[in-house]
Amino acid sequence: MSSHPVSGPTDPHPEDFRRELSHRRELSHMDASGRARMVDTGDREPTRREATAQARVRMSEALLERIRSGTVPKGDLPAVARLAGILAAKRTDELIPLCHTLPMDSVEVELELEDGGVLITTRAATTARTGVEMEALVAASVAALAVIDMGKAVDPHMQVDELRVTGKRGGRSGDWGTLAPEEGS
Repeated sequence: MSSHPVSGPTDPHPEDFRRELSHRRELSHMDASGRARMVDTGDREPTRREATAQARVRMSEALLERIRSGTVPKGDLPAVARLAGILAAKRTDELIPLCHTLPMDSVEVELELEDGGVLITTRAATTARTGVEMEALVAASVAALAVIDMGKAVDPHMQVDELRVTGKRGGRSGDWGTLAPEEGS
């Protein structure tokens, strides 16, 4: 491993990297020197923002049957996974270094049993100056990890797949993906 400081993502010529950055304002989490920074959102108006995310946990049929029958040795797997996802979303800023601290209006975590595993779907909402995509992703990923923790005695070979944002609403970059219609629409 090299002991040289890193000036930019794999660019051996730091001056070229800095010059390129000066022309690429879309890299909002980097300063003019190419160093990571937290974006200043102070000039933005707080607006309603929502995001949805998903993750899949692949598992054995034996564990799926234990979840269906409520006989997982460690207890109520769906309830623990839901709570783990909700708590994690509320602490995203402590886990992801450049995330802002957001006042969460709501976090929902749903688990759906399907062939070969569990589909975890999350929704996070806030009224703030920045989006909640990371909060939705953290909720999905930690809920998936809780599924693995709760079920590993039955199936130690579980696998998390397809962690992704599935939709967002609000903010400057607009709406996209699959979100339920807004209440009152």
